[in-house]
Amino acid sequence: MKDLLLGIDIGTTGTKSALFSFEGDLCGSGKKEYGVEHPQPGWAQQDPLMLWEACCDSVKAALTEAGGIEAGRRIASVSVSSQGPTMLPLDRTGAPLRPALIWMDRRAEKEARAIEKRFGYRRIVDWTGNRPDPYFVAAKLLWFKENEPDLFRRTSLFMQINGYVTYRLTGVSTLDNTQAALLQLMNWKTGGWNKELCEMCGVGPDRFPPVSFGDRLQGEVTHKASELTGIPSGTPVVTGTVDGAAAAIEAGTVEAGVISEMTGTSTVLLMPNTGGIVEPAFVAMPHSVQGLSLLLGTIQATGASLRWYKTEFGVYEAEKAEAEGMDPYDCLTREAESSPAGSGGVIFLPYLMGERAPIWHTQARGVFFGLSLSTERGDVIRSILEGTAFALLHNLEVARMRGIETSELRSVGGGSRSELWCKIKADVLGLPVLLPKTSVGAVFGDAVLAGLGIGVYTDMAGFVKEAVRIEKEYLPDRGNTERYRELYELYRRIYENLKEVFDDAALLSLEYRPVKD
Repeated sequence: MKDLLLGIDIGTTGTKSALFSFEGDLCGSGKKEYGVEHPQPGWAQQDPLMLWEACCDSVKAALTEAGGIEAGRRIASVSVSSQGPTMLPLDRTGAPLRPALIWMDRRAEKEARAIEKRFGYRRIVDWTGNRPDPYFVAAKLLWFKENEPDLFRRTSLFMQINGYVTYRLTGVSTLDNTQAALLQLMNWKTGGWNKELCEMCGVGPDRFPPVSFGDRLQGEVTHKASELTGIPSGTPVVTGTVDGAAAAIEAGTVEAGVISEMTGTSTVLLMPNTGGIVEPAFVAMPHSVQGLSLLLGTIQATGASLRWYKTEFGVYEAEKAEAEGMDPYDCLTREAESSPAGSGGVIFLPYLMGERAPIWHTQARGVFFGLSLSTERGDVIRSILEGTAFALLHNLEVARMRGIETSELRSVGGGSRSELWCKIKADVLGLPVLLPKTSVGAVFGDAVLAGLGIGVYTDMAGFVKEAVRIEKEYLPDRGNTERYRELYELYRRIYENLKEVFDDAALLSLEYRPVKD
């Protein structure tokens, strides 16, 4: 009996796979972590073969937890989501030609400005729904064309990560309409290709797979993929989507007015609307729910900031975690609890990889402000949690000016597992923070798309509203909210006063830092 749906999410620092019943219950999950290559400041790339291997490992782990071979036989359909947007060139045989330039890669700043200079800022926003920026694939394509012309000429297809994994599963090349919008090569209102932008970047529609909705059946798992993953050959696979859209499904963000945030390596504020609203401070893309659009407040390095601290300065916490059998991040947040609201006067700007929404400043950098000889480790850790919450508030303020209102915020992703972080977000935002009961990540949204593709569900929004239940609610502390409001104003002023300094410092850094191979 085939009564399970498999969702696979290829994230920035790890791949997760999970099996769900048709009712939405989690039956088994697996995860495989990996890293990101940073050859130069602002560059970020990953080996697609590593991502595929992580997919295979995580699926096998999920199957083992759910019952092994028998669980595999019960899989009715598969869907894959991923980080995005990504520039991944493949040759005629389907082999990657270079590491994929992922969403956080900022090397194409000059190319983004060249696109803006040629067509004009307002015109690009009107065409694509988004501002010109190296976050999108268009600027990365132009960088690839100008800096690696031999590889560019050898490229047969450009893919997104979820499309590449689906290709490895089925042999069919795919591109979902949500990821397609993030190429910045398509017209926002019509969904057709933009001739002018394609010509400048040296590509045409034939350099990409056909565009389809995320729940469209694409093919079946091949015998070779079955041997590598444990998924039976012949299992249907649907197109899939970007991780943000899948996470919106998991949070129950399937109607206007219900907003959520997904915190992992980065944070994405997910805001659905029915009017196709465009706001240059945000990323605009189609929702997986047909008829809805999403505005995304994309914050570059939230979980990544905590991970950076753990990696570079967290030896003390790692030793404690090992001794006590705890997760190192739990040790970090437990120590942060010793610091009061306001982190003893330390304010953190979480711009370790530049910043996207709402400031879109590639050269911005991380700042710890207010350090003194009385500053303790817990203050520094807590300031990271608070600074990333301030970044979330900054996005929410811009959204409110655009007419998007909410009385609550739903939280999903790895960051939602931290009780302290959720409390801080509630206090900073002055809003209740709600956690769905099945907060397992974008894989739940993937499973729903997999079910839609084979007719298990006919009304996505209706099913999701029934299946998503709120498990916890964190209410804001009024006193803390008032304290954070004062600190938030300082947070904003610190950036404004350092804005030009960041740009000047970036020129010096690029001039004197040796280039890595």
